[in-house]
Amino acid sequence: MTVLVLFVNILCRVLIFAIIIRAILSWFPLRPDNPLVVLIHQVTEPVLTPLRRIIPRMGVIDITPIIAIVLLELIYRLFQAFLSGG
Repeated sequence: MTVLVLFVNILCRVLIFAIIIRAILSWFPLRPDNPLVVLIHQVTEPVLTPLRRIIPRMGVIDITPIIAIVLLELIYRLFQAFLSGG
C-alpha cells in the first residue's frame, strides 16, 4: 500500500507543479509551438479541460488552475486517509 500512496503523491505533486508552471508561463509571450509550452499543455490539459466545463471564468481571470490544485491535494489526502484506514 505504501508504494501506491507514494505513486499517487508523486503524480499529484507533478501535476500541481506543472499547473503552477503553466500559470507562470502564461504571463510571458511565448510561442504556442515552444516545446516547453507544448509539454506543459499536454500534461495539464487532461486535468484542466473538464474543470473548465464546470467552472465559469471570472472576467479575464481563469481560476481553474487554483481549483485543480486544491482538488489534487484533496484527492491525495483522501486517498492517503482511505488506505491508512483513518
